[in-house]
Amino acid sequence: MFIKTLRTARRCIMIVFGFTLLGLGLLLSIPGIPGPGLVVVWAGLGVLAVEFLWARKLLKKFQEEGTRLRDLLFHRKGPAARPDPAPRPDPVPGNSEAGSD
Repeated sequence: MFIKTLRTARRCIMIVFGFTLLGLGLLLSIPGIPGPGLVVVWAGLGVLAVEFLWARKLLKKFQEEGTRLRDLLFHRKGPAARPDPAPRPDPVPGNSEAGSD
């Protein structure tokens, strides 16, 4: 009985904390109010995603849109599109790094 009460209390605290972060993030997202609004919204959704399916779906959509925006800004073609590494220069003749002359 005591354990169930602790779980319920923890759940209530997490829900209140998540909604508080979400509300604070939305308030900080208003132009003219300084602060990391979208980061706080993302954190609030992360806390609420533990308890609510709608928050989990919204967080996933938020992350997908962030990835899409990043790819758009950095001209990537997809999640696997990475810039090719710089080609390695040919070894200098006479250099005995490999141990053979």
